Amino acid sequence: MTRPTRAHRRPAALLPLVVGVLLVVVGAAPAQASGYRYWSFWRGADAGWTYQQQGPSVAVPADGAVDGWRYAVSPDGGQDAAKPRTGGSFADVCATTPAQEGRKRVAVVLDFGTAEDAGAAGAAVPGPRTACASVAPRATSAEVLAAVAPPLRYDTNGLLCAIAGYPRTGCADQVGAAGAAGPDGATSSAGHGGPDIGLIAGGALVAVLAGGAVWQARRRRTP
Repeated sequence: MTRPTRAHRRPAALLPLVVGVLLVVVGAAPAQASGYRYWSFWRGADAGWTYQQQGPSVAVPADGAVDGWRYAVSPDGGQDAAKPRTGGSFADVCATTPAQEGRKRVAVVLDFGTAEDAGAAGAAVPGPRTACASVAPRATSAEVLAAVAPPLRYDTNGLLCAIAGYPRTGCADQVGAAGAAGPDGATSSAGHGGPDIGLIAGGALVAVLAGGAVWQARRRRTP
């Protein structure tokens, strides 16, 4: 069996260096934001709150359903978002709203969060409230909300920013992000999900090192 020459071994010897450089660059990348300040959307059930996978303009609650909303600093969507702190029984919330033919009733639970969630010390935060909407059978959760908690505020992309006028400004602001921040320590969530410059630079550096290793190996094999 032919023993590998030093030139054949060199690319393998450079591999730990390449991996090490990549780990250093990735480790030096800026930390991700701690969360966003927004209204999360939930569906009530006997077992508790379940994160609503559909947006309010798409979700069509059934007669007797419970829609829940919570304003808080939470991750960018998903099961880890802050849930409403109070439960909502359809029987209790809609007890004084009589059923009507050709209409459906949907209970709504609103949790406006805390002053810390609002991002301003001593902020006037509305107390939690419930309401029973009597709406058309095909009404979406957005229409249910508009019937019992106006005014609603949306951004240009259709993202729900405010319920019952709260908060007065801002829309899914990023909290704890590196870089410039607003008066309450938040920056806009616009641009979220863009490429990480550190990762791009790391990938380019790894490509350069790997290419250099191959070039050296070929050069040493040339008679």
